[in-house]
Amino acid sequence: MAEHSNPNKVAPGRECGACTLCCKLMAIEALNKPKGEECPNCIPNVACRIYDTRPGECRSYYCEFLKQGNLPDYWHPRLCHIVLTFDRSRNRLSAYVDPVAEQAWRQEPHYSDLKQWAAGMAGQRGQVVVKIGPRAVVILPDRHVDLGIVAADEVIVTAEKQTPDGLVLDALKMKLDDPRIADLQDSALGAHDLDVMGRSEP
Repeated sequence: MAEHSNPNKVAPGRECGACTLCCKLMAIEALNKPKGEECPNCIPNVACRIYDTRPGECRSYYCEFLKQGNLPDYWHPRLCHIVLTFDRSRNRLSAYVDPVAEQAWRQEPHYSDLKQWAAGMAGQRGQVVVKIGPRAVVILPDRHVDLGIVAADEVIVTAEKQTPDGLVLDALKMKLDDPRIADLQDSALGAHDLDVMGRSEP
């Protein structure tokens, strides 16, 4: 994926059209709408009933397909059932998957793309995480790690692990009060390798 240099603008030639998947998968605090539920103001695959007066968080949100003009058309959310979102503050690319197509992220060429992006972000201590409701799957350059349900009081940690074949990346979840987190923050891994789930979500 290209540099995220276009945080609040739609790339030329890109538009939502009749796509409303983000209206379902994302939380909308102003409307008390939780993630994963259809917005009552949305006509699925058609349009928003309150588009002209929609909340600011809806107005300011753009998925990566809209912002990244170099993404292939097969990443259109209506086609792949996945909404890509990049969080600069966490250096995390999240792939929100529609639960009605929960295996969509495993399909090719999407799975290979996710692993390629994970490889590119690894050197920057970034994460690529697939989210299917409360379930989180961390994508690594050579495989994926299914963490199951990650609660709001847990963090996702990506770190290097020594194996007989050398150092490999691994992923796990920890409670926020786990004393090992402080050790990791003081280690060469750095605090930016810790990422809180369920907070400041788009």
